[in-house]
Amino acid sequence: MSATVEFQNVQMSFEEDVLLKNINFQIHKGEKFVLIGPSGEGKSVLLKLMAGILKPSEGKILIEGHDMWNCLPKDRLALLRKMGMLFQKNALFDSLTVGENVAFPMREITQKSEQEIQKQVKYFLQEVDILHALELFPDEISGGMQKRLGIARALALEPGIIFYDDPTAGLDPITSRMIVELILRLQKELNSTIIAITNDMNRAYQMADRMAMVVDGELIITGNVGETQQHKDPRVVQFIHGYLKGPLTEHTEVNA
Repeated sequence: MSATVEFQNVQMSFEEDVLLKNINFQIHKGEKFVLIGPSGEGKSVLLKLMAGILKPSEGKILIEGHDMWNCLPKDRLALLRKMGMLFQKNALFDSLTVGENVAFPMREITQKSEQEIQKQVKYFLQEVDILHALELFPDEISGGMQKRLGIARALALEPGIIFYDDPTAGLDPITSRMIVELILRLQKELNSTIIAITNDMNRAYQMADRMAMVVDGELIITGNVGETQQHKDPRVVQFIHGYLKGPLTEHTEVNA
């Protein structure tokens, strides 16, 4: 399989603070790759590096074999247009209707006619089952519907790579499962590559072909669901089973 995303000796520092060090991995076309790990360890930073939002302090980031930060501006723009992103808080435009939110990236980036744009808007809103909210504003729809709207907008340009930053954050378990089912259905229909962050292990297991944990400045590739559940690194064990840091004893499990 060809690598859609590849990190070569990537380091990310903020002034003197090294957050990520010597990161090397590949994500393959059509793969569903899920990042887990404690808060503040750099998952979102890693996602933003992949998406071209942040530039690494050292190393190379390749998208479909092309060095994102060592190419002509027009080539970098072409790479960025292959990507879509659902931000953790959806990043919706409150002053635009549901339909206008989905239309926005197409109006800004493509040469589509207004008729073509409206056709795409209705198609993706139908796909995420909120076409009935076309003329409503984001504050007039539920949190689950806002998440669906964020997904529709992330897919509006039909990207080959889609980044999901904690796509079920703040949602109840039933809605969370439905959102991941929607993500998986659309991924299959569009044959896209998914890179997602979640700390909900049930949703991680539901979504992932392969998983990795960001901790202590490292990226630990934990493997598929079964391999992750049987992983021997104590940091992985502590995280996925809900243990506090420290010796793994019967008294350290979190009852939350």
